[in-house]
Amino acid sequence: MSEKFEYGTGRRKTATARTRVYAGTGVITVNGRACEEYFPRKTLQMIVRQPLVLSKLADKVDIKVNVAGGGVTGQAEAVRHGISRALLDVEPELRAVLKKAGMLTRDARKKERKKYGLRAARARYQYSKR
Repeated sequence: MSEKFEYGTGRRKTATARTRVYAGTGVITVNGRACEEYFPRKTLQMIVRQPLVLSKLADKVDIKVNVAGGGVTGQAEAVRHGISRALLDVEPELRAVLKKAGMLTRDARKKERKKYGLRAARARYQYSKR
């Protein structure tokens, strides 16, 4: 693996992924483990690989990711966001393809806070008229 890399940060809910893209053979490492080991579900592996498949760089780059916070799905989507941003530095002409697929847009949805006087963010306690 070469020393030169491109960096991208991806976020989703409370998960943050710091992504480095190297020239290589298609190996994805997440927190020091293989991607298939860290994300055992096939759907999560597909989410992580989406930007590489779209850009046709799946076997030309190695990726190292440090991800923290959130759950497994949020982490997988944060990794996807980080990989997409780092690929832009590798090949700027990929911007149109990744943008059209929605890979560059940060998904701003987060868990809504609980409000006082309510049971949850919007759920109320049961009302009894009589």
